[in-house]
Amino acid sequence: MTTPETPQPDRPREPATDPAVEPAAVEPAVPATAGATPDDASTSAERRVLRTAMRDTLLLLGALLVLGVGVGLLVAGSAGMWGALVGVGLAAFFCATTIWSMQATVGSSPARMAAFVMGAWIVKVVVLVVVLALIQDATFYDPWVLLVVLGLGAIGSALLDYRAVSTGRVPYVQP
Repeated sequence: MTTPETPQPDRPREPATDPAVEPAAVEPAVPATAGATPDDASTSAERRVLRTAMRDTLLLLGALLVLGVGVGLLVAGSAGMWGALVGVGLAAFFCATTIWSMQATVGSSPARMAAFVMGAWIVKVVVLVVVLALIQDATFYDPWVLLVVLGLGAIGSALLDYRAVSTGRVPYVQP
């Protein structure tokens, strides 16, 4: 509680309410980055999350390549190596397509994002069916090694994407 004897703290004067402040003395409010819009902060946070997901996925694919080829060679010889290579290739295509479709639609409407993601999903299914149809009767690869490597790539990528989103600092409410 303040009394008349207690000095009042100085409050900043606002030009709209205080005629003593000249309008020319007030600087216009400019965002921190020239040309920035309110959505720029949220889209940059979303892009950061997607970059994290891409980096982690690339590390996963590198580990799958090294370990999958090594274990494939030990388990099934050169057929195991080729199974691991095909599995890593398919996993890389699936992961890259998902992250690309999300990056392409950051800041767009939910309908556009859903259309891109569904389109990417359809492309993935078609590519998987075509690749499996092409190598169905081939004997140069081990199908079990391919299945294990592709499964580990899909599950690992989903877990890494979940981690990137759950630990990313994306605002819930747009300012």
